[in-house]
Amino acid sequence: MKKIIFTGIAALGSLAIFFTACNKDVEGRTDNIPALNPTNQDLNAGTWKPVLLTSASEFPVAAPIATNTPEYIAQINEIKGWQENISNEEQRIVKYWSAGAVLRWNEILRELVAKYNLPPYQNADGTYPFPSANNPLAYPLFPFANPPYAARAYAYVSAAQYDALVAAWHYKTTYNRAAPYRVDTTLKVLVPKNTLPSYPSEDAVVAGAAVELLKLLFPGEQDYINQKAEEHKRARLIAGANVRSDLEAGEALGRAVAQKFVTRARGDRAGAAAGNQQQWTQLETDCIARGETPWYSLEVPRRPPMLPLFGKVKAFLFDSLTTISLRPDAPPPVKSDLMKKETEEILSFVTNPTRERIRIVHYWADGVGTSTPPGHWDLIAAEDFIKLNFSEVRWARNMALLNMSLMDAAIVCWDTKYHYFNPRPAQLDPRIKTLTGIPNFPAFISGHSTFSGAAAAILGHIVPDKAESYKAMAQEASLSRMYGGIHYRSDCEIGLVVGTNVGNYAVDRARTDGAE
Repeated sequence: MKKIIFTGIAALGSLAIFFTACNKDVEGRTDNIPALNPTNQDLNAGTWKPVLLTSASEFPVAAPIATNTPEYIAQINEIKGWQENISNEEQRIVKYWSAGAVLRWNEILRELVAKYNLPPYQNADGTYPFPSANNPLAYPLFPFANPPYAARAYAYVSAAQYDALVAAWHYKTTYNRAAPYRVDTTLKVLVPKNTLPSYPSEDAVVAGAAVELLKLLFPGEQDYINQKAEEHKRARLIAGANVRSDLEAGEALGRAVAQKFVTRARGDRAGAAAGNQQQWTQLETDCIARGETPWYSLEVPRRPPMLPLFGKVKAFLFDSLTTISLRPDAPPPVKSDLMKKETEEILSFVTNPTRERIRIVHYWADGVGTSTPPGHWDLIAAEDFIKLNFSEVRWARNMALLNMSLMDAAIVCWDTKYHYFNPRPAQLDPRIKTLTGIPNFPAFISGHSTFSGAAAAILGHIVPDKAESYKAMAQEASLSRMYGGIHYRSDCEIGLVVGTNVGNYAVDRARTDGAE
């Protein structure tokens, strides 16, 4: 049986993964994306503001060998050797990777998130096991790629790729070594030609950064990650796009940049986000002390809360004091007339569903076995970015802005959820039967709404012609949680506002990063 693969937006209404048939290949939604061929190579990108790098030249890259040396000529001949008898499989991988390195490695990340977005089954004694990073292949597999974990994964990979490409562009323009097909015009070229210097390789830079972060985030997938990296490298050689020294320099630079992000990730407090029984009890006690009804897990037996301390994780776009300042005011009191009205509204939605509302619920569900709500927004962005034909470095910059806003939205959202510890509609009224699964964390504020507000804000800035469309999508995603019986109206409306506020921090960064 082949690996689980992620197929695209069309499948997000239920499961975004499927098993391919054992005796044949199944064509995915993105298999036939045209080769990346940007009209603007953003040659000034080496001056753009990175995320963690102190400067584009922080990690030195040695000057390349001259194109008239025997060593370089030997590397040209290596390409010709690859091209003598190109197999169908080699043609496939060239076509696949020609769509863009950032695009493809983001797809691979979504695939891994979907594969690992599986909550552990309970033990025989009714307790629940926790995945262990120290033993990732033991059950339950590490990680459990739930929405906060996924948002953080997307942010680290995208931001590392962006910083690595800013550095690559600096060295490309510094050394200005021509692509091999411009040095030797007899080479076959299986990807679009461009005037961008080839040293260091932008594809290898992206792969080098992605590999290091993915191995940290999904330690049980190292063989698969390495296999994809080798495939990517081979595709660039076969295509005549890079000589080996382009690739080696790019890979080394990408890995070096990635280590700054690995170091940050190890110290960003995400490892303590699960908390412990004493902390869980304290959250409940604090809620009761405020005179409110505390949330509790609606699973039987009750599952420990999902990442109650994720709100203390170090954000990318602002500091911890800003996280607290972005926390909204308290939701309506559980015993208030307003909460009674909101609960009755949700009961009405689930007892009188319409075909259109059911469609919306399932399209935006993004539950177990999917790439999560942040992954859904990544895919929406990718499909639009493909049409706009961005350069590799602008792709990376835009994905970094989106995913940093989604991670930071998760932080603010989870801080809010566990600060107020508000119950779900089905907890207050057992007549409410949800149309999709009930998440294992408090209600206020809606995660889907917060993610969507943040995504719409930054994407509307990046693609202003679609700003209103993104807002409409975010509104629909938010309403889907009401239609499904998951959230009250206040959860959703305030979540959208909070998410938009988070996304505006990404917009502020975009306006000052030098790319505009």
